[in-house]
Amino acid sequence: MLSFPYSFLAIFTITSFLLLPPSQAQLNSTFYSSTCPNVSNIVTTLIQQALQSDPRIGASLIRLHFHDCFVQGCDGSILLDDNNGTIQSEKNAAPNTNSTRGFDVVDNIKTAVESSCPGVVSCADILALAAQSAVSLAGGPSWNVLLGRRDSRTANQAGANASIPAPFEPLTNLTAKFSAVGLNVTDLVALSGAHTFGRAQCRLFINRLYNFSGGPDPTLNTTYLATLRQICPQNGSGFVVTNLDPTTPDTFDNNYFSKLQSNEGLLQSDQELFSSSGAPTIPIVNLFSSNQSAFFESFVQSMIKMGNISPLTGSNGEIRANCRRVNGS
Repeated sequence: MLSFPYSFLAIFTITSFLLLPPSQAQLNSTFYSSTCPNVSNIVTTLIQQALQSDPRIGASLIRLHFHDCFVQGCDGSILLDDNNGTIQSEKNAAPNTNSTRGFDVVDNIKTAVESSCPGVVSCADILALAAQSAVSLAGGPSWNVLLGRRDSRTANQAGANASIPAPFEPLTNLTAKFSAVGLNVTDLVALSGAHTFGRAQCRLFINRLYNFSGGPDPTLNTTYLATLRQICPQNGSGFVVTNLDPTTPDTFDNNYFSKLQSNEGLLQSDQELFSSSGAPTIPIVNLFSSNQSAFFESFVQSMIKMGNISPLTGSNGEIRANCRRVNGS
């Protein structure tokens, strides 16, 4: 076992801390240890209750965190409702409208947290904690969520329209959108693995079934295609949902990557990770398919990294009393 002089370790630790991006230096896993020590338990308990009647809620909550962080950072802006022209809600942006869900569960968590620790915990941190709980409750990894984010006083609907990766985008677009927020190709593949649970609406992939390039998407497994056409007929409702992972739809595992290898990715953005010729994502998909521990480890690292996108800290922003409204509005 290697050993180092104490002075070296002290210098190394201090230097490493100083070299961290400002957000990582300010966020920490014990932020609420004295001001709201039970916050994580409150979040987990309420998600467990919600799962009893809504098995998709875990995936919906992690998606809220994802869509929040990609638009002006992890600041809870996705939770703000329209407000007399002063707030144009991100909920009405194309990637979110009639699609994002779970806002009522966030409200319930916020109410319970406010009852226990009024004015302390931000809505942005509730989203980060909810994402972690959702994954671990579904059989996925656990991690210490870095905390200390504050809530924005603004929303950015145009940013949501421009920045959130779309399910029908090619790999080059997906890679560019991740790169724009400091996330690399491994982050793209790992975070896409969250599609190992949850559902998607027919309208988000129906072009792959009938009219991709004069016919069905050639990268779509023909047996799977026939199944999907039964679920999503050509003139049917675009809001019918189906499982992102047909085998273990409510379990957080690495089965998503095995499905990509057999051309059973539901969304174009999923299958692109494996079917784009020569893409750097292919060996990562292969690794995660064969090694669930490697996927879990990378997923945790990428979630922490995503959670550090441009948070408001210190005296910036506010701690909203109601996640749907800026204080005083």
